[in-house]
Amino acid sequence: MHHFRRDNKIFAQSPTVTWHRMKLATDAQRRVTATVRNMSSPLLAQSCRHALAYRLNQQRCIHVSTVMEKKVTGKYKVTARRDRPLTYEMAQKPHHIAVRKSWNSLNTSNLLDGLRSSETAVEDMFIRKFMVGTWHSLVLSEVIIKRQFNHIRIAAVIRQGISAQKMYFLLGYTEEMLARWLHCPVTLELETVPDKKDIVFKYI
Repeated sequence: MHHFRRDNKIFAQSPTVTWHRMKLATDAQRRVTATVRNMSSPLLAQSCRHALAYRLNQQRCIHVSTVMEKKVTGKYKVTARRDRPLTYEMAQKPHHIAVRKSWNSLNTSNLLDGLRSSETAVEDMFIRKFMVGTWHSLVLSEVIIKRQFNHIRIAAVIRQGISAQKMYFLLGYTEEMLARWLHCPVTLELETVPDKKDIVFKYI
């Protein structure tokens, strides 16, 4: 004797009735499968299969659909007027890294058995935030951090928005403060441009 639940009530059902219901479901599935095979439209056949699976409560957990090669991660969205400026670094897609462009942090801590990988990542984040805050509204490119032995070199493109005296002061101030905090020599390799439009690679 088999039991089944309906509306929070338990009903008893004989094995004969259960076998008869299973046989009817199997016969119906065979008839629909044969009909689906004779259909010329793949979309109609797929719809019939889904309807049959839902009707017989045999829907599978995996869903197979058409592969869509649409990658949007790490890409800038195209504007309607195509007036968004992109630098060369920003214009390169993620799969172009190490092909058309290099990494923004050059060190050996991310290699196999590398040392101080987590500390290096935190220090690089701190250096970038300190550069953007110290050179307020003047940093036009990505901050490139290159580590060689105990020496840190920082490269960036700066806009010529302040006088030469202030720029030399910020240069020495940044190198001195970072050297004291990181306990190693720090050198800034800055390149200046008159206007931010000079580093625009393309518009999207």
